[in-house]
Amino acid sequence: MKIIADNTVPYLKGILEPIADVCYLDSNEFTPTNIQEADALIVRSIDKCTRELLEGSRVRLITTATIGYDHIDTHYCDEAGITWKNAPGCNAASVGQYVLSSLISVALRKGEDLRGKTIGIVGVGHVGSIVERLCETMGMRVLRNDPPRAEKEGNEGFVSLDTIAKEADIITLHVPLTKEGRFATYHLANQDFFNKLARKPWLINSCRGAVHDTQALLQAKQDGKISELIVDCWEDEPNINTDLLALATIATPHIAGFSADGKANGTRMCLENIERFFDIQIKKIKEVIPLAPANPQIDLNAFGEKRIEKAILHSFNPEDIDSRLRATPDCFEWFRAHYAHPREFHAYQIIHAATQEQSILRGLGFNLSTINSQ
Repeated sequence: MKIIADNTVPYLKGILEPIADVCYLDSNEFTPTNIQEADALIVRSIDKCTRELLEGSRVRLITTATIGYDHIDTHYCDEAGITWKNAPGCNAASVGQYVLSSLISVALRKGEDLRGKTIGIVGVGHVGSIVERLCETMGMRVLRNDPPRAEKEGNEGFVSLDTIAKEADIITLHVPLTKEGRFATYHLANQDFFNKLARKPWLINSCRGAVHDTQALLQAKQDGKISELIVDCWEDEPNINTDLLALATIATPHIAGFSADGKANGTRMCLENIERFFDIQIKKIKEVIPLAPANPQIDLNAFGEKRIEKAILHSFNPEDIDSRLRATPDCFEWFRAHYAHPREFHAYQIIHAATQEQSILRGLGFNLSTINSQ
């Protein structure tokens, strides 16, 4: 069996070699000639699996180490009998960590508290549900918008986009990118939506760039309809809009889902897809685990005020990658390929947590030391 894999899929090298001929390629090396004899492809979102790439090849399985799959021409794959699989939920906790850390970074800059703010979550699937839990744990009021879920489950517990535009202090987008059907999300955040914003909210896009209309978003920010802007996903990546970069409060190169844990999950799910499809066993799959954090213990007594917020930023702080992207936006894809993947909350142990802090920290997913709790 021959497998072609993107060479930036982490924790993969050495895992498949006992059972397959594995070739690792840069994204720009995914050409019809190079993949022609492959039985399976392991890809990332930058690897465009189009008809032009796949036609005439012997590829039978495409498995992507990502939640999203708009880089795969699923219509052609279905026509050609090529099975395709994504990794649903693999980096959901990572995106939740990114959203909360980014909100805390902005709130600390502004001298504000997230507690009591209303956040509108657009898309309450794997990622949105985790964002919901984290925000409620931090004392925020949550509004949920998810028309497909509301249609299936009933409207109770869900609100319209108009309600979010009217009531939310913060709006965060967590939908897949779809261009067809009743629930298409392409340019969901458009001029009409921005014109309805009533509270000058903070806006976050950490799902897909084309879910927002860049020109409309620029105009809304310039007109003061949006007070703070957190952008991880951009239209036309990696050629990002530098005007939007300049206006963003936090700007990052599509790394919200790039925790070490999320990456390991995505790689593991790709391997599990290969096991099921080819009816084989990959014995080394258990070796797909991230390294421990460099500093896995967080001492709350090292902080003054806002101890929980600073513990969250210890696990991930967006400001470093933000400053580097602003300095060299042309390096967008290089930053993604060479990113130092952070660990998620559960990889850290908190010491010296006061009683009133413990339930919040546990709710976020941190481990608590019972010996050093206050």
